[in-house]
Amino acid sequence: MRALVCESLDGAEALRVAERPAPTPGPGQALVRMSLAALNFFDTLIVAGRYQVKPPLPFSPGGEGVGVIAALGERVAGLAIGQRVVVHAGHGCCAEEIAVDAKRLTPVPDGVPDEQAAGLTITYGTSLHALANRARVQPGEWLAVLGASGGVGLAAVELGALMGARVIACASSEEKLAAARAHGAEAGLVYDPATLKDELRRITGGAGVDVVYDAVGDAFAEPSLRALAWRGRYLVVGFAAGAIPKLPLNLILLKELDVQGVHWGAFTDREAAAHRADQERLLAWVAAGKLTAKVHGVYPLDAFRDAFGVLIRREAVGKVLIRV
Repeated sequence: MRALVCESLDGAEALRVAERPAPTPGPGQALVRMSLAALNFFDTLIVAGRYQVKPPLPFSPGGEGVGVIAALGERVAGLAIGQRVVVHAGHGCCAEEIAVDAKRLTPVPDGVPDEQAAGLTITYGTSLHALANRARVQPGEWLAVLGASGGVGLAAVELGALMGARVIACASSEEKLAAARAHGAEAGLVYDPATLKDELRRITGGAGVDVVYDAVGDAFAEPSLRALAWRGRYLVVGFAAGAIPKLPLNLILLKELDVQGVHWGAFTDREAAAHRADQERLLAWVAAGKLTAKVHGVYPLDAFRDAFGVLIRREAVGKVLIRV
């Protein structure tokens, strides 16, 4: 089978498309013939050895995707050969076939296109877990999303609006804000650490925001924390801007704020049933036409450098997919 292969931790430029032995599903596993794989920013890190997860070499990147079950191992229930499924594997999806634990598969309802299902697991799964399970966002609450045009950020915008929140999209350009507005943001803000707190307060009429979704970190963290209302919730999702910030604990005390970590990967392992329910909820929303995952582009396998380049240069607005 053909696969995109990482043989050394020298970044995306060192990847190559090669023939690999076809996998065989073991007990509790399914063999999935992949249709589309979705790339995320962490894929640019994992192939350079700069991510907390370090698969043994050689490996194929791609943490999620969609495909059709081609074979089942022993002791697999609830799945069938020929069934279309979402795959959440962590890595390995940029290959024609993958053997994966059955618990990491979710059946795709009829009416959900492959392009929508392929990139729904990680970014939308992370954001749904953050907003629904951690912050418990309520209709009418103000939700500020930092990095609103990135993968998890745009998902948070769309899901927040779907859940009835009043979403303030924060991004680095008007072009990126336009995509966020198209996906449900009520307000947009080209953010600057020097003015972020005051601008968020202005938009909310001085009340402050109820929830901050922060996938950016660095200098944007403290001003957004200061913009929270009484008993606001601050979601620590990631640090795309680079530096890991240190938050002033006195502010958390004075306004009884909640700072909540969002470690979606650990959640999927520790609470597999809850994760599966989240995935089914997302797919049902797509099937009902309530949720439309933004796709930046679909690239053939041989154009993997173009796909990785979009992520590395932070040009992606929505999901980057590879047709396997």
